[in-house]
Amino acid sequence: MRPEMALDERATRVMRHPGDDMLIPDRLQRIRAALTESGSVRIDDLVHSLGVSAWTVRRDLAELERQGELRRTHGGAYLEGHTPPTNGADVDDDATRAAKLRIGAAAAAQLDDGSTVMVLAGSTTGALVPVLARRRLTVVTNGLEIAHGLRHAPDISLVVVGGYLHREQMTLLGPLSEAAMADLHVDVIVAGAYGVHPQVGVTGAKILQAGYHHSMLRHTDRLMVVADSSKIGRRGPTVLASAQDVGTLVTDTGAPGDTVDELRAAGVDVQLV
Repeated sequence: MRPEMALDERATRVMRHPGDDMLIPDRLQRIRAALTESGSVRIDDLVHSLGVSAWTVRRDLAELERQGELRRTHGGAYLEGHTPPTNGADVDDDATRAAKLRIGAAAAAQLDDGSTVMVLAGSTTGALVPVLARRRLTVVTNGLEIAHGLRHAPDISLVVVGGYLHREQMTLLGPLSEAAMADLHVDVIVAGAYGVHPQVGVTGAKILQAGYHHSMLRHTDRLMVVADSSKIGRRGPTVLASAQDVGTLVTDTGAPGDTVDELRAAGVDVQLV
């Protein structure tokens, strides 16, 4: 064997994951076994044990949820009657998940057919996907899971903005993402938030998001924020946009009334669903 062939073979072995050759039914069966043993599973643990990406694990969990075998949460999944797993992040209960679906549907209904929309990655923005898939739009996104959800939508022209991969959220961020927007203009940006505060504005939980969001605002006519009521009045460590930058905020009826009034006084069209 030539030395360069041996090097190529070793490189291939290094790049492959143990789960690459595992059939989907085998992965699903191993997930079922883990659930049976402990009642809940975390995505990070499954990534390690199965040797696949977090994206693959999320798709497997979504399939098992579709079959009625489990309930998904942010960061994992659990069996009915068991305690949801936590990983230091927020965990959505049934009411919050239902609220996000209402928010997503209400936000999507306001997008005009034929328009160009940027949907930033997030759990609440992801709730728009089932509705968007039936629309005629150009969708720009930095979220790989959003792109995956729209991949078969016949009337969606899909543009994925490249950049640094944040693996936990399957999000593309950073200078490359900002550069990719240089020649683009969108009618509306739909963004989630860690918090929405009348004085502080729209905030995020990760410093890396700040410059990216500020640069995005230069390429749109309108910013729509989608956030469940637990985010209203909360502050995060990095400011993504001021309250004055927000055209529309779609949230649920659990949002605190005094904060909603302050946001409206700041010029935000707050819609409660």
